[in-house]
Amino acid sequence: MRKVSMATRAELILAIRGRYASAGRPEKAKILDEFVAVTGFHRKHAMRLLRGSDEPAKGGARPGRRIYGDAVRAALVLAWEASDRICGKRLHPLLPLLIEAMERHGHGGLDGQNRQQLLTMSAATIDRILTGVRASATGQRRRKGSTAIRRSVPVRTFSDWNNPAPGFVEADLVAHSGPFAKGAFTQTLVLTDIATGWTECAPLLVREQTVLTVALTELRKLLPFALLGFDTDNDSVFMNETVRDYCLREKIELTRCRPYRKNDQAFVEQKNGAIVRKIVGYRRFEGLQATRELAKLYASTRLFVNFFQPSFKLREKHRDGAKVIKRYHRPATPYQRLLADPRTPEETRRQLTALSLTLDPVLLLRDIRLAQERLVAIADTPAGQVVANDGALPLEAFLEGLRISWRGGEIRPTARAKAAAKRERRRPDPLLAVTAELEEWYQAEPWRTSREFLERVQAKYPGRYADSLIRTVQRRIKIWRGARARELMFGPFADAEPSNADTQTQL
Repeated sequence: MRKVSMATRAELILAIRGRYASAGRPEKAKILDEFVAVTGFHRKHAMRLLRGSDEPAKGGARPGRRIYGDAVRAALVLAWEASDRICGKRLHPLLPLLIEAMERHGHGGLDGQNRQQLLTMSAATIDRILTGVRASATGQRRRKGSTAIRRSVPVRTFSDWNNPAPGFVEADLVAHSGPFAKGAFTQTLVLTDIATGWTECAPLLVREQTVLTVALTELRKLLPFALLGFDTDNDSVFMNETVRDYCLREKIELTRCRPYRKNDQAFVEQKNGAIVRKIVGYRRFEGLQATRELAKLYASTRLFVNFFQPSFKLREKHRDGAKVIKRYHRPATPYQRLLADPRTPEETRRQLTALSLTLDPVLLLRDIRLAQERLVAIADTPAGQVVANDGALPLEAFLEGLRISWRGGEIRPTARAKAAAKRERRRPDPLLAVTAELEEWYQAEPWRTSREFLERVQAKYPGRYADSLIRTVQRRIKIWRGARARELMFGPFADAEPSNADTQTQL
């Protein structure tokens, strides 16, 4: 039974060998007893190792242990390719049937001994022999992240919070990839305090653990309390040595939710929709310009949300059969909850109160709208073009516009859908050369069918217009019939705009 690893045993041999050689008989017996107890070697084998002068054997291929020759390996590769490169566990039961079918059609070439070796090869041996071949053919597989970090981080569920002090936050990333999560795009790091609902957001230029720790450091400077706990999901951008060591170094308690249980992070998940998606929307943002504009937007949003946006907080929940009854505290802003919490230091209360007296909600909202317009312009502008920095609307004009903005429907620029591009013809018009002639024939004989007009074109220009153009002719005739119908019912000037004199006469 192994007591230590092979590498450790080799180091022990080199360390003890000199002392063993110079020791007397009684001391040699004690050294040998300890060495056997630690390594698990047989006593005679241990004596030979400690008496020898050569270094312990290194790991690697053992000479004389190779069973399968090059012919068997080449036949295995051929069978693997013929099976469309399936794995060894699937190829193993298929080999007898596959070899027989290949030999029946003259694709064999193995003698009896090599054929028998190939058919008796285990699934593990098949995979081991094909390791290098598979890597050369399909490339190295992407290694999965180590689960050691994830196992070392304790799990915390929604019911485990038990009214923590301000400073324990849930964290998540919101992707601004638009409709397609392809390439590099901006991400938003969201922190939500459990006790007060205080929320901070920061844009990340790329999704990377070092960038995340830098953003977290900056957000800690903005928080009105010390960061005590950092609860995340199981994303690899959080579950890694960089973030773990950062939390250990800064004395921050790192926890995670259960995999595929978003309810464990209900606090931050709610803010992802109520703040980030509501303010930023669902467009794609990438590059330095969009990331800088997002940072400006969040600078105004954090003050507006934390000081002027009340939210509900769950007080209790119980189940009555299939019915779940929830009761909430009175809506309050994160600023109000922080002041009301007895665990908030007096110095923090004074600083927050002084800051709240300087904040103008209308000014903050105007800055948010301006940043939203800039973001929409950046997202909707073709790549490589710089968006001009338009001036801000005067505060009085913005305030006056708020009185009637409800008439225009949705006012947030990021919530308005991107204007659909006008659909244009994607291939040349096959009837362009005869369209004027077709229209002339239609005006002369509007009762004719589209098929008759197409046959007339085919007779005049043989071999140039196929029967498959009938739908194009029908659509063309349909437009002309609509125009003729309006003319018959409302006169030849049905599409013309009435002049001012005509309008006054009608009135």
